[in-house]
Amino acid sequence: SKELLGVQIDAAINSGNSGGPVFDASQRCVGIAFQSLDAEVAENIGWIIPVPVISHFITDFVRHGRVTGFPLLGIRCQLLESPTLKASLGMGPKQGGIMVRHVEPMSRASQSIAPGDVVLSFDGTEVAGDGTVPFRTGERINFGYIISQKYVGDHARLRVLRAGHEHEVVVQLERLERLVPIDFDGADPPYYITAGFVFTVASEAYLRSEYGKYGDDFESQSPIKLLEALYKMREVEGEQVVILSQILACDANVGYDPDRYANSLVYSVDGKPIRNLLDLVLAVEQGEGEYVRFEVGMLYKELIVLDREACAAATAEILERMNVPAQMSRDLTAQVAQAAAGSDGGAVVVEAAA
Repeated sequence: SKELLGVQIDAAINSGNSGGPVFDASQRCVGIAFQSLDAEVAENIGWIIPVPVISHFITDFVRHGRVTGFPLLGIRCQLLESPTLKASLGMGPKQGGIMVRHVEPMSRASQSIAPGDVVLSFDGTEVAGDGTVPFRTGERINFGYIISQKYVGDHARLRVLRAGHEHEVVVQLERLERLVPIDFDGADPPYYITAGFVFTVASEAYLRSEYGKYGDDFESQSPIKLLEALYKMREVEGEQVVILSQILACDANVGYDPDRYANSLVYSVDGKPIRNLLDLVLAVEQGEGEYVRFEVGMLYKELIVLDREACAAATAEILERMNVPAQMSRDLTAQVAQAAAGSDGGAVVVEAAA
C-alpha cells in the first residue's frame, strides 16, 4: 500500500547483519542493512534502507513523540497510457495523469475525490500517464514516492480533472487501518470459543503461522480470499475478518471435520452478518432459539448448526480438558461488557482470561 525507497547492493548481508549500518567507499553511512536474496538464487545481492527513509522515521518520532508511520492518500489509480481512454476523459494526447478507480470510504480523500477523477499533479509535481513523477536527473519514480515523503497529518494539494474541468483539492494525509493488520500491536490475538469452535481475527502474523514455511512464503499458500483482504483497508469502523480457526473435538460438534472447516471465513450467525468478532460473540450469547447457525466457508458458504443448550456444557468441558483459562480473550470480554451495558438486551456473562 506504500512505495518506499530501497537500495540494492552487491555486498553480502549475512544472518545477524540486519539492522547494522552500511558504509560506502568514503566511509559514510548510507543506510541500514535489512534483506538479502536467497543464496541459492544469487550471491551477494542485498538491500538496504536508505537515509531518506531513516530520516523520515526519526523526524516522525520527533514531531509526534511516537512513530505514526508513512501516510496514505486513500485512493487506487489506473494508468492512462491508452490514447482512446484519455480522449474519453476529455484529455489531450500528450496530457499526463492517472485515473482514480477507488477511494477508501474511511479516508479524508473521499470528501473531495471521486472515482473517475484524473490526478494531474500532487503538490505541484506533474504525474505522468504511466504513474511516475520526476526523481533524480533523467530518472522517474512511482507516484507513491512523493506521498511517502510527507507525514501523517500533512496536507497535499492535488490538481484533478473532473468531467472535463480542472479543480484543485486539498487532502489531509493519514494512516488508514488495514482490514488485516500485521499484528495486534503486541497484544494477544483475540479469540472466542463455543462448543469447541475457536474463532479469531485474521492478521498477517496469523497467516504466516498457518500458511508460511518459516513465515516467508505465506502469500503463495494462503487462500485467495484472505490474500484479497490482506491488501484492503477497513471500509467501516471496527471491521475485521473473522475466521473459524480450528475445531476442538467434543460431543456437541460431532460431524464437523476440523480439517475441512479450519481457517474458514465466518459470514453470519443466525442470519446476522458478522462484521467483527464482537458481532459474533453477541450473536451467539444473546441469540434465542434451539439452534445456533453459522455460515462459514472459503470457496462457498456452508452451514454449521449447533444445539444452543449443549454449547454451554460443551464449552465448559472443552476449557477444562484443554486447560484454556477462559472462553474469550481479555480485550474481547471488555468489549462484550461495554456492549451489554450500552444495550437493553441484558448482560452477557462470560469469564475473561486470567
